[in-house]
Amino acid sequence: MPGNGSRVSRDDALDPLVLALDVGSTASRGDVYDAAGRPVQGGRKKVPHAFRTGADGASEIDPDQVVDELGQIIAGLAVEPLQGRIAGVALDTFASSLIGVDADGRAVTPCYTYADSRCGQQVAALRSELDEAEVQQRTGCRLHSSYLPARLRWLRETDPDRFAAARRWLSLGEYAYLRLLGSTAAGTATAAWTGLLDRRTGRWDPGMLATAGIGADQLSEVRDPDRPLIDVDDAVTQRWPVLAGAHWFAPISDGFASNLGAGAADETTAAVAAATSGAIRVLVPEIPEQIPSGLWCYRVDARRSLLGGALNDVGRVVTWLHDTVQLAGVDPDQLMTAAPEPTTPLVLPYLSGERSTGWAANARAVITGASTATTGAQLFRGAMEGVALSYQRIAEQLRTTANPTRILASGRVTQDLPSWLQVLADVLGTPVEPVTLKRATLHGTALHALEVLAPDTPRAPVPTAATLNPVSAHCEYYRDRAEQYDRLYRAVIATP
Repeated sequence: MPGNGSRVSRDDALDPLVLALDVGSTASRGDVYDAAGRPVQGGRKKVPHAFRTGADGASEIDPDQVVDELGQIIAGLAVEPLQGRIAGVALDTFASSLIGVDADGRAVTPCYTYADSRCGQQVAALRSELDEAEVQQRTGCRLHSSYLPARLRWLRETDPDRFAAARRWLSLGEYAYLRLLGSTAAGTATAAWTGLLDRRTGRWDPGMLATAGIGADQLSEVRDPDRPLIDVDDAVTQRWPVLAGAHWFAPISDGFASNLGAGAADETTAAVAAATSGAIRVLVPEIPEQIPSGLWCYRVDARRSLLGGALNDVGRVVTWLHDTVQLAGVDPDQLMTAAPEPTTPLVLPYLSGERSTGWAANARAVITGASTATTGAQLFRGAMEGVALSYQRIAEQLRTTANPTRILASGRVTQDLPSWLQVLADVLGTPVEPVTLKRATLHGTALHALEVLAPDTPRAPVPTAATLNPVSAHCEYYRDRAEQYDRLYRAVIATP
């Protein structure tokens, strides 16, 4: 079967079709895929948006704005020529979002995103109250600002009236379904990213609910992909007749979708995702007994877990550099092809806090080794080396539990700055295979629905570019650079 790098015509598309939706950090997107996982001609819709951020660590977005965006996208994709062919609708969103809703299902809070770090004080308090290592092994999550126990406590302590006004607590995907369908559920891969789920049972964890100050009745039912929503409000069919009878799959987190979409669907392959944020993840069978201290492990369904670590700042670093640093006459992609240079500044690229591996919620970027002779180009190179070194710290811990034989890289940064992947290969000391398929996350969202709707249909292969092999001399340089990075990290970021 031909690869899915190009679109298939509606006439040649294999039924059943899936309408896939993705809410990322910079836009909401949608597309239609056939049973082989190929995008169908006439698809692809996008509505840009941006987080509201603040110097205090705020990172929010208006949830009703996102609901409107998704409604526009669905209307543009569920068109009459596809009548009777779309069997499922699937949605992923950025992970670890939180919205409080009232008794009528209306938002009484903004959507707090994964990058909101205002609950740093509450993270510190929880770490003094709880055995963090035990919490991590039970829920798969560390105590951190990107998870809900600390965020809910922060809201309760700093805005008690708003906290009390919320009758339910939902992720962004759950809220979108509630507003669009009249009913909702949390996909297991969404629930796992909250820090409130027992990863072994797949049920809400009573201890963490008590810590957060909420009850299980304030959260959604948790559903694996094999239990989509079928009974939706009649108004849905009236609004989008083409979707009559479609299965609506409970929202999942973008990390799970990204792995599936890039072709990293089992323990033999690790996926490097590099978009606004980033991660290295491996889908492993069952429930791993022990998790390395710097990583997370999310239950995604009854038979699989996602093991890995995440970075808040990858594409965000690129954007900040373009907006802040003098780069006139500099081609950033060509800049990445040069051999490493010892005069390059060493950068810890924590613009919005650190997740893996140190979980320092209040961390901020550090630049050292800069002088009056340092150019904008050198600072750009140093910051992107710092991003690669952040990935290396995750990979080092990942290798203690999983041993993937292949590394696939996808995401906006890998396509906008492809030569950076050579730096990544040199830092990791491992070949890296670029995924050339655009919108791998959206593709994966369709695939998770197709696992249920069309389990026996062969999937089209994911297209990749030539593998980038590490340069031995560069590997030696970056091993020394990693040691410098670690010393700097311990001096200014790590807690005693």
